[in-house]
Amino acid sequence: MSKNKITPFLWYDKEAEDAANFYVSIFKNSKINTVARYPEGSPYEAGTVSVVAFELDGQHFTAINGGPHFKLSEAISFTIDCNDQTEVDYYWERLLAGGGQESQCGWLKDKYGLSWQVTPKQLIELTTSADKAQNNRVFAAMMKMQKIDVAELERAAKS
Repeated sequence: MSKNKITPFLWYDKEAEDAANFYVSIFKNSKINTVARYPEGSPYEAGTVSVVAFELDGQHFTAINGGPHFKLSEAISFTIDCNDQTEVDYYWERLLAGGGQESQCGWLKDKYGLSWQVTPKQLIELTTSADKAQNNRVFAAMMKMQKIDVAELERAAKS
């Protein structure tokens, strides 16, 4: 049972365990907690993975192999708060590995279809200052990006 009051529950066709292992390999302080399997007489082959409970840096998640009925979409995403460009690059490259897709403004979709926002703290700082003109310049620069480029945001803030 999770210590968190709210646990994201992710639906996969057959990839729940692979996805959980992929995410655990990327985020520090992460682990698989439990793997449950479908029993005899269930709608799925007995012994196949049904539910995986895992943690990503202390945040609990649950993933289910529920079949092809529902798909992950960009309507839900997870934000990764990054301290600098090095962290942005780290998460961006790893989450795209194996067939992910870049989007824009720091968004991407991993190979399993889960959407992520890889967000450096500088983006928030430079778009929420008291200087409205700076906020607008930084926002305009961000709108032209796929992966966020901190140096470019900082240049836009100063121009």
